[in-house]
Amino acid sequence: MITEIIYFNVFVILGATIVAIAIGLSKLLATRKPSEAKLEVYECGNIHVTGDPRIQFKIHYYIFALLLVIFDVEMIFVFPWAVVFKSLGLFAFIEMVVFIAILMLGLFYAWRKGVMKWV
Repeated sequence: MITEIIYFNVFVILGATIVAIAIGLSKLLATRKPSEAKLEVYECGNIHVTGDPRIQFKIHYYIFALLLVIFDVEMIFVFPWAVVFKSLGLFAFIEMVVFIAILMLGLFYAWRKGVMKWV
């Protein structure tokens, strides 16, 4: 038990050291020649910026994207389950029904709140 903790601590310290060395070397060896062209804002291929680049977006679009990610992650869980469905049994089927019911409840809540309206 103690040796496992020691191995874990050595692994964490070694990993943190490697990351610190890599970041330090990149800061030390990187060339820094800022020019006016490099410091300009680059906007979708347009060299000359029109307007303020710091505009506000509606939070609605972010929530819509989060819902997309949630349901993509659902498919990551459902697909392997469906592949081995026959060998899992009734308990796994009930668990998946509960999982999908919880997600559908969340989808229904988002729908009632108007998140699914694009405009």
